[in-house]
Amino acid sequence: MGMEEGKQRKDELESVRIVRREFLRRSSRWIAGLGLLGNGPASALAAAPALHTVLVFGDSLSAGYGMASEQAWPALLAHELAQRSATPPWQVVNASISGETTHGGAARLAATLERVRPAVVILELGGNDALRGLPLADSRRNLEAMATMVEAHHARLLVVGVALPPNFGDDYTGEFARLFSTLAARHHAALLPNLVESLGDSREAFQADGIHPQGRAQPQLLASVMRHLEPLLAGRPPR
Repeated sequence: MGMEEGKQRKDELESVRIVRREFLRRSSRWIAGLGLLGNGPASALAAAPALHTVLVFGDSLSAGYGMASEQAWPALLAHELAQRSATPPWQVVNASISGETTHGGAARLAATLERVRPAVVILELGGNDALRGLPLADSRRNLEAMATMVEAHHARLLVVGVALPPNFGDDYTGEFARLFSTLAARHHAALLPNLVESLGDSREAFQADGIHPQGRAQPQLLASVMRHLEPLLAGRPPR
């Protein structure tokens, strides 16, 4: 297992551990309540609700590049959902990898879906394709393949895009942005066109590379994601 894969697996396990701890705390109260109603422990455990999962599948913007994994917005999302009284509870699995492209994502998504079996998928890939100068036709094909996989697993989809710097040119940046809007429209998915839009041009919000947000900016990213994620968590059509 490579270093990136090992870090990904460690982060996935930490995300699961945070929410499972909260789940067990709530389940113990719920099971005790059933016992008071005359049901035995065995029957209570058999009826305990399963976890619903949000899968975050992205690149360094979601992997917490340049910060501790618990600072990244997916970890904040896990904490946010763990505080809720949803039944069944939600957990977050972050399967993002720094440097990931749509090609790499398409190659590993099927196995991830089989392992995690999410109810909701947040797909945040494509930025590295542009930075590496990969053909947009390939990016489009890979994104389409991943959205189709999500549909096949009957999961709800939130497509998250990212804006390119102006030096890429108006034609290229426009076509790049349409990758995400077209994908969302074709698959009836929710769409967040630009993950970092809420940060504006604030240099203080970004790390020295000017690409990756600082740890202190992660709550703003979470707020942007939540506006589009909430309907999916409730089983409503995307906004």
